[in-house]
Amino acid sequence: MASASSDAGRGEERCPGCRERMDSRRLARRFHVCPHCGHHGRLAVDERLRLVVDRGSFRERDAEVRSADPLCFVDRRPYVERLAVARRATGRREAILTGTARIGRHPVAIGVFDFSFLGGSMGTAVGERLARLIEHAGRQRLPLVVFAASGGARMQEGIFSLLQMAKVTAALARLQAQRVPFLSVLTDPTTGGVAASLALLGDVNLAEPGALIGFAGPRVVEQTIQQRLPTGLQRAESLRERGMVDLLVPRPALRATLVRRRRFPRGS
Repeated sequence: MASASSDAGRGEERCPGCRERMDSRRLARRFHVCPHCGHHGRLAVDERLRLVVDRGSFRERDAEVRSADPLCFVDRRPYVERLAVARRATGRREAILTGTARIGRHPVAIGVFDFSFLGGSMGTAVGERLARLIEHAGRQRLPLVVFAASGGARMQEGIFSLLQMAKVTAALARLQAQRVPFLSVLTDPTTGGVAASLALLGDVNLAEPGALIGFAGPRVVEQTIQQRLPTGLQRAESLRERGMVDLLVPRPALRATLVRRRRFPRGS
């Protein structure tokens, strides 16, 4: 689900869902939800925080944790160069922002993936930040809320990236044993190792309408099996029908839904 495209010089954007033109400022005030068809465009991390957390309540944790280059990986350009470009472009050090905040005056531990940072891929730093956030949620008995938006594991870190799946899953198992609730919010796209190890393990799995959710994207699957997939198979609505997503939550209702669901009991 691509972001709306801009009509240069006109202050307008065209919805990729219905192709209607809209004023860019009006669309931003609506948190990029099309007023005509309800298409949910992608949100930046700062926009996501403004949507759900109480103003001024967010406090970042573990900002110093950042990826190294354990494999000295080079493809068309060195991995360290790709990291530097991503950091300059996004103003962030990594593909996830973690910390504590309040939602409706209720304290939570919160993580927000940044898809614009190397596709929201999970490398060693993302896995470590998540593990530390989960452990903090357990110690302080804070409901855990994570917004997933990712292409999966970070290939430039190889096996070190894949190991983060096990580390995060183990941390969530310990959180489960402590009966601290985990609310997972799946946004567009949620794929690969993040879908497999984190995003679909919530006590409640929420999803935004139209979000692409799956292990591999539809093009990869179609190329592998040499067949066309049914329309909408990997979208949030289809996963809701099959029981992998508990609730579809339009963006305007997301904050209120998180407040209601924050006490969802473990094991019930």
